[in-house]
Amino acid sequence: MSRPVLVLNGPNLGRLGSREPDVYGATSYAGLVESCRSLGEELGFDVEVRETNDEGEIIRWLHEAADGKIPVVINPGAFTHYSYGMRDAAAQRTAPLIEVHISNPYAREEFRHTSVIAAVATGTVAGFGIGSYRLALRALADEIDA
Repeated sequence: MSRPVLVLNGPNLGRLGSREPDVYGATSYAGLVESCRSLGEELGFDVEVRETNDEGEIIRWLHEAADGKIPVVINPGAFTHYSYGMRDAAAQRTAPLIEVHISNPYAREEFRHTSVIAAVATGTVAGFGIGSYRLALRALADEIDA
């Protein structure tokens, strides 16, 4: 039986493949979804990948995960740097929560150097392109098996 896992994506991530490919790579959002689902299946996860530009929707998804004790991989996008509401929802987690970023925020603009999510996450993976999601899913499997 597979364990449910939510992979949550914030603003502009649905535009992968066309959005700043020099920063975010050429993989489309559909490619990201397939990559996460495929690896999730190998790891014994039933991965559901979601994306929204709505901060409130991500907060509701985090509540859903907390209520259901569902592990989360989250790329909050720009919400990373200022969404205290999302941070407070992530702090209510009842299962591992791993923050991911496709690019390395510390190699970019200074405002990207702060994550309000990091302090309440199990861990953070950043800077490995779409591979950041694969690393996060593998880390999640290790956390759950520990």
